[in-house]
This record gives sequence, C-alpha cells and structure tokens, in this order.
Amino acid sequence: MAALTKHIIEIAGCKTCVRRGGSGPTLLYLHGAGGSGNIIDFAESLTDKFDVILADHPGFGESDLPPWLDNIHDAAYFYLDLMKHLNLRDVHIVGSSLGGWIALEIAVRSTERIKSLVLSAPAGLNLKETRRGDIFMWEPPQRIRNMIYDQGIAEKILSVKPTEEQAAIAVKNEFATARLAWEPRFFDPNLHKWLHRIDVPVQIVWGDSDKVFPLPFGENLQKHIPGSQLTVLTKCGHLPHVETPDRYKSIILNFIESTASTFSQSKGAAA
Repeated sequence: MAALTKHIIEIAGCKTCVRRGGSGPTLLYLHGAGGSGNIIDFAESLTDKFDVILADHPGFGESDLPPWLDNIHDAAYFYLDLMKHLNLRDVHIVGSSLGGWIALEIAVRSTERIKSLVLSAPAGLNLKETRRGDIFMWEPPQRIRNMIYDQGIAEKILSVKPTEEQAAIAVKNEFATARLAWEPRFFDPNLHKWLHRIDVPVQIVWGDSDKVFPLPFGENLQKHIPGSQLTVLTKCGHLPHVETPDRYKSIILNFIESTASTFSQSKGAAA
C-alpha cells in the first residue's frame, strides 16, 4: 500500500489539489459532499492494485472555488478536462454519493476515457414516492449519526474534535455542495433521460440502512442503466468506505477484475 502524494495542478483556471499513488490500472476516486478527508485512508488501501487519483472537487478541500462553478454539470466537465489534462485512458471511476452523481454526469456526456464505474449510493435522481434525507437540515452530529448504521462507529467519529483547519474545510465543502445540489435538492431533473448512454460496466453499491438516499433510490438507478448491477450491503448506512471498508473494497476489486475485463475483451472482439 502506497501513500497518496499531493500535487497542485491547474484545470480550467482552477488550482486543484490532486493526490496520487500506487501502480496498475488507473482508478479515479470522486469523493462525496464531506470532501476527500474521510476517503484518503480507503483510497490508499486501493494503491496495491491501482494507480489511484483522488482530487478535491472544485470548491472543495484545498482546491480553488472557480467563478464558473455553478452546478453539477460544471463539475462533470471539469473532470472530463482533468482526464484529458492527465492523459488518462481506460479509467475506472469510483464515486461516493455526490461523487457518484458527478460520475454519472461525466458518463452520460462521454465514456471515451472510462472503462468502468463503481457508484456508492450516488445522488442524481429524484424519487417522488421515497423521501431522501436532507443533509443541509441536519446538524453536524445528527448528520454523522444518520449516515452510519453502527452508532458505535458514529460516536467514535464524533469523539474526535476537528482542528481549526478541518473545521474551515468542512464549511468550505458545505458551501460548494450547496452550489451543486441546493436546488433542486441533490438531483438533476434531466439526468434520467440520458443514463441509457452509459455504455461501460456499472456496479452500484448501496447500504440497506442508508438514511440519506434509501435503498429504493439504488433500485431505481439500476433500472435506468442498462446492464448495471446492484449490490446491497447489509447493516450499512451511507458510507461503506467508513463502515464496511473491507466488504466495499472486495466489491470494487471483484467487479473491476471480472466484469470490466470481460467487457473489454468483448468490446475488442466486436471491434
């Protein structure tokens, strides 16, 4: 396992914090609304198999807040530019929550540089008959407790007081999340119309006790993406990389090593 090394690069005039480490096929990890901080340990655990890239989204963490960032579509185009800038090919994208939504928005626009998608409880779709949780309305302690099934883990997280820098980044992340997902709340009213364009293997992962986006959101998403598969994690909330990291990692590895490679072979044969 390798540490992720931090770099600052400029994409579309936005100074962007990018962490990279490991070797093997390229894996681009798109973090959720909470930022990259709670992803780093899990992302580093993947470096024994992959060349892992973890960027702070525009407006998040140590990345700039560019004047052009107005909505989720801007974030998607940013990552298309980032992949081009880094000359990435055959990229396995893993996206959590907000990051999974960004991954969907990328893929409906172009899968030219993408080999597969793993989506952990992504936002992006609306489901009128199922109410989602509203993280903007939850106080920080309640937010943590509602995101995690195992309340022992939640209380352990809450027992650690954030540093001033971490607190400032949390405020920055929340502001950037609001720019992307305030209205409409965590969905793109047009996204569902174009999910059929995703022509790479897709693995959807969902906790059975997710209070942010309950499981029916995952079942609905699977119906919209041809050939996608849904794996449900029992006794798990919204953050499998925090709560069930070993199970989540196993799903990622098995999917990429089997389904994605099979797809690549069949695609090559068809060509």
